[in-house]
This record gives sequence, structure tokens and C-alpha cells, in this order.
Amino acid sequence: MAVKAYVLVTADTAKTKEVLAKLGKLKGVKEVSEVMGPYDIVVELVAEEFDQITDILRKEIRPIDGIRNTLTCVAMRR
Repeated sequence: MAVKAYVLVTADTAKTKEVLAKLGKLKGVKEVSEVMGPYDIVVELVAEEFDQITDILRKEIRPIDGIRNTLTCVAMRR
């Protein structure tokens, strides 16, 4: 069964649009939304295994210039 996670992203204000565009091109990203509140962006990730979610976070999302912080919420049930 696929694993779903939501990544809450805090981004540099001047780079939010650039970060949104880069996130939208990543494998496993199903939806990217700019939001209001304590976080700037919510990313919906889907992968076949939990380890793939971890890899996407470590290798693809966190290194993006303009991302200050992330918080990941893994869905337990649908």
C-alpha cells in the first residue's frame, strides 16, 4: 500500500514562488499549495514505501534553496 505524507514548509518570503515551482516538479509530489499561517507551503507526497518518503525529504526537498524548515506528517489511515 502507498504511503502518504504531508510536508509543511517554511520558506524565505522572497523565494516562495521559486520554492513552489521546484517542489511541484519533484517525483512523488501530488500537490503543492501555498497556505497562510505558521507555514508557507503544504506538500502532499505519495510513495510506495516509507523509505522513499525519507529519501525525497533528505535528497530533494530540504536542499532546495529558500526552504528554512520542514515538518512532516505521515498519514496513518485513509
